[in-house]
Amino acid sequence: MLVSVAELNRQIEALLESTFLHVRVEGEISRPTYHASGHIYFTLKDSESAISCVIFKGNAKGLKFELEDGLKVLVDGSITAYVPRGSYQINCIHIEPSGIGALTKAYEQLKARLEKKGYFNNKKPLPHFPSVIAVVTSASGAAWQDILKVADKRWPLTKFILVPSLVQGEGAAASIAKAVKKADQLGCDVLIVGRGGGSIEDLWAFNEEIVADAIYHAKTPIVSAVGHEIDYTISDFVADMRAPTPSAAVELILPEQNELRQTMDYIMLQFIETIKKLLTQKEQILIHLRELYKKNSFENRIRFQLLETKALKSSLNSAFYNIFILKEQNIKEFLLRFEHKTAQVLNLKENVLKSFQNMYILNEPTKESKEGFAQIVKNARKTALEEIKEGDEFELQTPKTKLTAKALKKQHYNL
Repeated sequence: MLVSVAELNRQIEALLESTFLHVRVEGEISRPTYHASGHIYFTLKDSESAISCVIFKGNAKGLKFELEDGLKVLVDGSITAYVPRGSYQINCIHIEPSGIGALTKAYEQLKARLEKKGYFNNKKPLPHFPSVIAVVTSASGAAWQDILKVADKRWPLTKFILVPSLVQGEGAAASIAKAVKKADQLGCDVLIVGRGGGSIEDLWAFNEEIVADAIYHAKTPIVSAVGHEIDYTISDFVADMRAPTPSAAVELILPEQNELRQTMDYIMLQFIETIKKLLTQKEQILIHLRELYKKNSFENRIRFQLLETKALKSSLNSAFYNIFILKEQNIKEFLLRFEHKTAQVLNLKENVLKSFQNMYILNEPTKESKEGFAQIVKNARKTALEEIKEGDEFELQTPKTKLTAKALKKQHYNL
């Protein structure tokens, strides 16, 4: 029977919601999101699978704790489907912490305590080309075989030493700490501590303080590679570097031989090109120096000095000639201006003289009546007008009149 996508999803919705009216699921919370609407979205996972979950606002109000990453919980609810996306999720009615909640709390407390003690600081650098690497992990686990496979493909020159240890269960933490101390005494370049993925209970040995102490006090640089990419343990924070998986740890530590070959080829090509460029530059310098030697030979220097002398002589003669021409022109211009100015001055003086002559003729005393004339007397003696100074007091006398006066201003005429 041919059906549409929407119809198929609706049928799946009806089947799921009628079949799983009530489910009780235990799992670990991952990536909880508190939405502004009041709903809480998260993923419930175990070591093998994961499922989306939601607890709506009404039920979320009844929670007595915050949902956090890594918290193992028991969820009561039902399966609901979302037809437009063809997805399904658990609609949580009730959530309560599982036994793992205490472990998560212990993890957070230990992490805070070790961070305060400075266990997460002062990271040691890893060598670029390690010769010997020790690995603390289970001898029967897949992590050791994965490390050897990746190392053989990536950089087969490095030697790997297995320091076997328990990685889960009772006594695992003490076994790991003892193996780390033993590996630290082997004189290796790098130490890998880790195991494959698992539940938080499986990985818990790497969250113990005894393991953190052993890693922190080791002199060898340590890479922690525990679980899968999403898993974080205390050893990840204390170690000098964290790798998401044991295989990834090898990739972080070892160079990749093919990439290194390509890099060497590139460096060799760059070296050859640089040498060629350098030789070309030196050749050009030698050619330039040879040309300079020719230009600066004894014969060329004498020839150059003669040409310079000749040019200077010509320039000097030209300069003197220009100066003479300029001075001659300036003198001519000066004489012309002087003659013109002299003519103007003489003409002006001639006009003034003629004017005074006319005035004298018109005002000659012998040709005029005595009326209007008076005798100047100063200090009881007759005085000429030219002897009177500004500010002097004097008398003007006629046969009938005597007048006392004072000279306020005196003016001379140049005749």
